[in-house]
Amino acid sequence: MVIILTTKNELFISNIKQIDSTITFSDYWDHFLARMGYKREGHYIEPGLYSLGNSNPNSPVFVTANYTLSFDALRSSLQKIDSYILVLDTKGINVWCAAGKGTFSTAELLNRIEKTGLHKTITHRRLILPQLGAPGIAAFEVKKRSGFNVEYGPIRASDIPQYLMNQEATSKMRRVSFDIIDRIVLIPIELNVVLLPMILVAIILYFLGGFLEAVAVITAVLAGTVLFPILLPWLPTKDFSTKGFILGVLTAIPFSLFAFLIHQGDSLWMKTAYGLTYMLIIPSIVSYLALNFTGSTPFTSKSGVKTEIFKYIPYLAGIFIIGVIIDIILFIVTFKGVI
Repeated sequence: MVIILTTKNELFISNIKQIDSTITFSDYWDHFLARMGYKREGHYIEPGLYSLGNSNPNSPVFVTANYTLSFDALRSSLQKIDSYILVLDTKGINVWCAAGKGTFSTAELLNRIEKTGLHKTITHRRLILPQLGAPGIAAFEVKKRSGFNVEYGPIRASDIPQYLMNQEATSKMRRVSFDIIDRIVLIPIELNVVLLPMILVAIILYFLGGFLEAVAVITAVLAGTVLFPILLPWLPTKDFSTKGFILGVLTAIPFSLFAFLIHQGDSLWMKTAYGLTYMLIIPSIVSYLALNFTGSTPFTSKSGVKTEIFKYIPYLAGIFIIGVIIDIILFIVTFKGVI
């Protein structure tokens, strides 16, 4: 709690929380759990106004989400910068996603300004917002209803010190990069979502006598969640689904050839059918997982993702079902042959 003397000599009690720029081991552990997808909605801080360093009425005010990774990225970049951080209630969602979901919004920003009494805490009327939050904020509405001017800072928090020094963002600061390190960081959470189903399906297939099928399922999931993010820029075509399908075909070829060759005693149609199941099932799995990755990248739009879902999901589902039916028929035929 901080007691502030306003320009009219009025006493104003503000619940400003004091913080620093140091990221502790506990913070790093929280980041690790968040990256792994553990308690996905449990990585958040209390919304409100935070004071960093020896902030004063003239200190800059930065706005962010109450997702711990967003908040920590911002405060760790503000070392030796006396400032305020206004944290919006985005339900523990990062700035970019929250702007799309409507929680990093004009209404919430206005609400948080009012609740924290920000106009009584600072003398200026300048708010610095992350650029990726722009889709959720109507700057003119904020100005009209609160008197605060919205200013968009750089995309990455690490560029803020240079931004403050220059009083403007360079073109590089405005450009979204999504290099291999950015993509690799996302792999654990992508894998975590499908890890348990992958293991269960693999175990079931193994005990049904399908060792190769079990390995194929694991390989398909790893191709879609690990290999795809790494190879994303170099895979041909524009749509994620077709990129994933191409990767799936390449992944399936060794399994298909091996399945064809190990069934030398079977008829040609059966050997072909064994190989065909892998060429149908694996690409459809990889393609579906690749499509899911659209929500983690800056390469896609909401409308583009919807279009791709409606365009490709029916085909992927059909290809997968055909592959499963063929596999079931082969299982039944083989089982009867053994009996």
